[in-house]
Amino acid sequence: SAGAEMMNHTSVTEFLLLGFPSVHHQERLIAVALLASYPVILAGNLLIVSLSLAERDLYRPMYFFLCNLACLEIFITTSIIPKAVGNLLTGSKVISYPGCLTQCYFYSLLGYTEFVLLVVTSYDCYMAICQPLQYSMLMNRQLCLQLLLGSWTAGFLAMTVPTVLVARLPFCKANHMDHFFCDSTLLIKLSCVETQMVELVTFMTSSIILLGSLGMTALSYLYIINTIFRLPSASSRHKTFSTCSSHFTFVILGYGSCIFMYVQPSSHHVSYNKAVALLNTVVTPLMSPFIFSLRNQQMRDALKAGLKRSVVIFRQHFS
Repeated sequence: SAGAEMMNHTSVTEFLLLGFPSVHHQERLIAVALLASYPVILAGNLLIVSLSLAERDLYRPMYFFLCNLACLEIFITTSIIPKAVGNLLTGSKVISYPGCLTQCYFYSLLGYTEFVLLVVTSYDCYMAICQPLQYSMLMNRQLCLQLLLGSWTAGFLAMTVPTVLVARLPFCKANHMDHFFCDSTLLIKLSCVETQMVELVTFMTSSIILLGSLGMTALSYLYIINTIFRLPSASSRHKTFSTCSSHFTFVILGYGSCIFMYVQPSSHHVSYNKAVALLNTVVTPLMSPFIFSLRNQQMRDALKAGLKRSVVIFRQHFS
């Protein structure tokens, strides 16, 4: 049968992640940089999560969604950085076949979920600025939970068909992947059968999720910007725009890098894709806590209040 023939051809049990062969002598330095960045990413995003949960002033839909975006950043970097650091430091660069499929799946699932959640967050900004009288009534706790569940469901459904198709591909001899983690587009190219249909499905899925969510996010911001420009004073315009400026900055970083990598019928030069992947998996998660905290007055106020309480508790405990 065709299934038995496919199983007979599948001889690859592991893949070799080449990492950064063009700068091989600097790979340990890259590994150290990744290793240093990872705890900062965890600490920064956990700070956003803890502030959103602990400070009553942040019990609002905007910070609920920012909290979940921070969790996604933690999950995405955790799915990539520890394995990449281990491979670069040890020099083995090997990942098992199941491990590679698992990494591809979770990286794409978390990424797709994040982009749908960015649409939800932009909708929240739209409601807060363009429909302020209806905001508190419509954006209730139940709707926020439904939107969050919908984001995860959309990410899961988007990954189902591409994951099944990739998992059914046979891999015969080629197992060298010129990347520092398992990328689904490169994994497909290693198969020893015709993959045009799988590539098309993967490309269409990425295009629909990325460009579709970008279109809806851009539409929300068109209405937001139009509303801001119609405000009577410059101070009110600045104050209103600052409410969503952190989200807008995050949108530019996230969409720009992923569209460059995945929404293209044929890949750009691999080294460019790896540089953009570093931006998407390391730099953006590293910057997002600073974007969300330093550019947001309420988050800064909550951080100051939390620090003051911590100092008071510390003094009471040790006095």
